[in-house]
Amino acid sequence: MLRLLAARLGSRDDAEDALQDLWLKLDHIQAPIAQPAAFLYRMAANHATDRRIAASRRVARDGAWLAVQAPPPAVADPEGVIAAADDRRALERAIAAMPDRMATALRMFRLEERPQRAIAEHLGISVSGVEKLLARAYRKIHDSLSEPGAVIEAEGGTNDH
Repeated sequence: MLRLLAARLGSRDDAEDALQDLWLKLDHIQAPIAQPAAFLYRMAANHATDRRIAASRRVARDGAWLAVQAPPPAVADPEGVIAAADDRRALERAIAAMPDRMATALRMFRLEERPQRAIAEHLGISVSGVEKLLARAYRKIHDSLSEPGAVIEAEGGTNDH
């Protein structure tokens, strides 16, 4: 019986656990069994199948759980933290420098996750107008983040190109 379970489960340790489970289940059977050997082997095969299915579901469930979890905090790289803070400030300045409608469209789309049609209705423009506003907003952000020394200039420093 142990060899059958080990072959089906792929591990002697799992087979021993399954055999223990079968022993506990057999203790609760009250009715007489016409063919005990066939019954035991069928019970072992079914139990091994149930354990394999449960293991694959557990792996899938755990994988799905890990996929939706936030990544563990990495050891902070001081230069990376400073660069990220600088980029955030540059982004905030770029949005503040945008025309009101452009900044509103960007906030509604990216932060509030509203559809472009709803933004168009709110602003009283067409959906293609919203697309153009968003494209120009992204261009302004890209330009402000890729400007060399943008952070130094904005903080009152000098920019020696």
